[in-house]
Amino acid sequence: MFPSTSSEAGRDPWADEAHPGPAGRAHPPAPRTGPDVDDDAPPARRGRPRRLRRGGEPARRPDDEAVDELDEEEIEPVEIRRPLALTVAGFAALLGVGLVLGAQTAGPGHRLPFALIIFGVQLIFVLAWTMAMRPPALLLVALTSAVVAAAADTAAVRSDVAGLAPLGYLAAGGFLLGVLGQLVRRVDRVRVTDSLGTTLLIVVGVVAFATLIVLSRIPAGTQAITVCLTATGVALTVARITDAVLPWPRLAPQVPRGAAGVVIGAMVGTLASAVLGSFLVSFTPTSGAVIGLVTAATAVLADLAVGYAEAGRLMAGEPPTMWVARHMQGPLGGFALAAPAAYAMCVLFL
Repeated sequence: MFPSTSSEAGRDPWADEAHPGPAGRAHPPAPRTGPDVDDDAPPARRGRPRRLRRGGEPARRPDDEAVDELDEEEIEPVEIRRPLALTVAGFAALLGVGLVLGAQTAGPGHRLPFALIIFGVQLIFVLAWTMAMRPPALLLVALTSAVVAAAADTAAVRSDVAGLAPLGYLAAGGFLLGVLGQLVRRVDRVRVTDSLGTTLLIVVGVVAFATLIVLSRIPAGTQAITVCLTATGVALTVARITDAVLPWPRLAPQVPRGAAGVVIGAMVGTLASAVLGSFLVSFTPTSGAVIGLVTAATAVLADLAVGYAEAGRLMAGEPPTMWVARHMQGPLGGFALAAPAAYAMCVLFL
């Protein structure tokens, strides 16, 4: 042993490390058996392979659904303005009173005053719906609808037989005329497919009001108009007032309407028609309640559908239209759809 040899020369240099192999090379360190973290720390969440559904789509795990729910933004419900709801309720009540009182002026050989009242309501319908929906060639659609309204009222008054066949022909002709007028203009030709539904709704709506004139010419028609339109006006008014007081439960966040208004409005309208039917000739409380239920439910659902359509246009990014037209659209649509329903119930049920 050399004097300069350290006292630790005999110590195995690989004692604290891996032992060398047969060729003098060190063995690789032993594999790690666990994560190099604190024992108190929670275990790391390891991603697992996603199972496949039928069709090759990966199956969703509950934790993925929770993440998706957190990522979704909460949609704030549209504010319900009580003064506006009460104003629309007042408009529906005035419209119902005007139509009911106008029906009382109709008689054999004396239907011109009622026809003039119906024509005035048709013009309001055309203005409100064209300004709210804004179809291509708006002026053309409005003028065509006004001409169809005048022709439908004339046919309803002067036809030899009280029936809906002339009104159907006029509705089909007015729709075709409105579509062809838009095809002629190159600017509106691109959007003609978008305007088909709008033109059809407006033309059919003005013709639907003319069915009230036809209904006034058949036996018990005036009494049926009184019962059905009273139920319609009461249902729409009560539904809007309920929305101003108790808009619950909300049917959709984007629609400022509640389910309570729709249900209560239809029920109160049915009750009003049953009470009115007990005082009119050729009616009973049961028959009045049946035809009142059909027309009231039809009107409130049409009014609700107009609200959904308006919300859909706003969500699609279309600019809001005239304020007055948008809020007159619902009650006018409800009465327009209740008119043929009243005719059908009178012919089939009474």
